[in-house]
Amino acid sequence: QVQLVESGGGLVQPGGSLRLSCAASGIMFRIYAMDWYRQAPGKQRELVSTITSGGSTNYAESVKGRFTISRDNAKNTVYLQMNTLKPEDTAVHYCHADTVGGYWGQGTQVTVSS
Repeated sequence: QVQLVESGGGLVQPGGSLRLSCAASGIMFRIYAMDWYRQAPGKQRELVSTITSGGSTNYAESVKGRFTISRDNAKNTVYLQMNTLKPEDTAVHYCHADTVGGYWGQGTQVTVSS
């Protein structure tokens, strides 16, 4: 049974930081690319960042220079370090595994507000 469990969301002031984690089980984690998506109220889910099995990374333009994706294959975990957070980063953030068919986590809420 595949499980992706996100953690690390919360309420933070503008300019603050959060680190999201996604722990995977039931897949051969190290061979798959992993993604972070987010969905704000009333908006479509959007791709935030991807890290390949080899460690190459991509970011949405809106988060470049502020967010960093990383992975620890020994812990089957992918991370998203989010710095200089803005109110427009408020969304439910989801972890996604790029397996055949794909798997999603349950999401973690990030709220940026003063």
